[in-house]
Amino acid sequence: MMFENKYIKLSLIAGPVFLLDQVTKYIILKTMLIHDSIQVMPGFFSLTHIHNPGGAFGFLAGQSPDVRRMIFLFVSFVALCLIFYLYSTTPRSNSLLATGFAMIFGGAVGNLFDRVRFGKVVDFLDFYLGNLHWPAFNVADSAISIGMGIFVFHLIFKKMPG
Repeated sequence: MMFENKYIKLSLIAGPVFLLDQVTKYIILKTMLIHDSIQVMPGFFSLTHIHNPGGAFGFLAGQSPDVRRMIFLFVSFVALCLIFYLYSTTPRSNSLLATGFAMIFGGAVGNLFDRVRFGKVVDFLDFYLGNLHWPAFNVADSAISIGMGIFVFHLIFKKMPG
């Protein structure tokens, strides 16, 4: 086995996800003003600096900052505990599933770090087709989505651990 200890694997996946997320957000914060946009692929992809005070797709964005902070910090903590538990109980034979959980964990820590520091999440990956926009997202969101895709694939085609 490449990883002696499964928690080393967690660190080797979640750690770089967190670091890449924070480095890319730092670059955006230092080089672009809020709402600035740089077209990378016209009509399809831009780097657009926005702050999301809500959850996924702006969920709860209209609530007061204190309510959002309390809800998102609590939900993030519970989610991190759940993902850590799922990772911990995933058998070594389900390496892909463990990788998915580690990606979710790293992404969740990245977005939680933003919420603690700023009370909102820095987003900048802006995909669209003409006037049809997918909500902007970041590296942490990408890792969470890929990890969830692996988890859903596992749910559909394999047995759950345990």
